[in-house]
Amino acid sequence: MKIYTKTGDKGTTSLIGGTRVAKSHLRIEAYGTVDELNSYIGLVRDQEVNKSRADILKEIQDRLFTIGSTLATDPDKNTKMVTPDLHAEDVTLLEQEIDKMTAEVPPLRSFVLPGGHQSVSFGHLARCVCRRAERLAIRLQEESPVDDLVIMYLNRLSDYLFALCRKMTYELQAEEIAWKPRV
Repeated sequence: MKIYTKTGDKGTTSLIGGTRVAKSHLRIEAYGTVDELNSYIGLVRDQEVNKSRADILKEIQDRLFTIGSTLATDPDKNTKMVTPDLHAEDVTLLEQEIDKMTAEVPPLRSFVLPGGHQSVSFGHLARCVCRRAERLAIRLQEESPVDDLVIMYLNRLSDYLFALCRKMTYELQAEEIAWKPRV
């Protein structure tokens, strides 16, 4: 099987179900952003500080592939293709992990500036891409069906990534810089 198909050379691609759409279509933008997020999660997973969290991060990557396949499916076509699905327990797992990490770091008393250590900065990049993926999924939902669980998962994942950044900052003994607005 060749990597290139040449079917997208004119700026279109196929959704699962066979419908061809422009590569600039909002549905493509949404699942493309989820793919970008998945790459950033891989970068975060590869950080030495996250060695003990590699399994959960790999599971998150798997769920992002699930979300990508959901978003890549034409909701107007009844496909016989079996795609993986998301479960409420996937969101619950993120919430449990958030609660664990939050209990292990000092209480949050202000907004924090992203950064402090390269590994933490990678986590903040992933968090920002996650928020963009969530916004795109919400925008897509305004014109076409998107499973509410997809949006919920992306929302909770951005919270997870924020908690992870705080946990990495703590473990790396990096400085967590509070935002002090100029007034």
